[in-house]
Amino acid sequence: MFARTLPAMSIAVLSLSCLVGTTAHAEGQDPVSDRSSTTQKLEGLPGVPLAARPMVTVYEVTSNVSEVEARAATAMFTTALIKSKQFRVLERSKIANGVAREREMNQTGVTSGTSATKQIKGANVIFEATISEATAAKSSGSGGFSIGGMQLGGGSTKDEVGMDVRVLSVGTGEVLDAINVRKEVASTQSSVSGIGNLLGTLAANSGQDLRGLNPDANFQSARKEGMDRAMRALMEQAIFELAQRTSQWVDE
Repeated sequence: MFARTLPAMSIAVLSLSCLVGTTAHAEGQDPVSDRSSTTQKLEGLPGVPLAARPMVTVYEVTSNVSEVEARAATAMFTTALIKSKQFRVLERSKIANGVAREREMNQTGVTSGTSATKQIKGANVIFEATISEATAAKSSGSGGFSIGGMQLGGGSTKDEVGMDVRVLSVGTGEVLDAINVRKEVASTQSSVSGIGNLLGTLAANSGQDLRGLNPDANFQSARKEGMDRAMRALMEQAIFELAQRTSQWVDE
């Protein structure tokens, strides 16, 4: 009689091994360079000679979204400008902590060279960026079904974030260009439970007796795109489009 329980037991072992396999050996992967589609867009822009690039800077990216910290957003925006290889990017947000200290040491003779006597380059254009909107649960859906006492369910939610970018002329204060971009931030959830109920049903239908061996397992998973990744994509898309319009920026 016990031998007749082997098929059901095999199903149980297989089910459990599949679940365990998704969580076992959770060793971190090696870090990799960002190869997102928006990064590749920036890298694919036609090269501009250094002397022909406009001198630009960004002081601070402001944020009306609690999940996004302004200092981190400013660093992301600056990185995206540099990655495009379309601008000569001048540091401003951290100049007091880095450049100014180094020049002070040079002026007092602590360091060699003549950097303290040189003028810091001035920007022709300032980028102003604001993370201006966030819509939670813009759309959502869920569903599930049951078979033989086992329940399977799942759902998805889509949030949306947006950013406005303006290009200002330092010489005239005029807004030379502007763009707003939006991105969906998707999340999904899934769950499986009651596997033991299904095994018991299958065993009963085939006339088997599990003799009290009723293995059970459940599984839940959730996946959500990180807000920082969404922010980078927003910024890189905005810069990609603005970089192709620099010839239209007339600074009188």
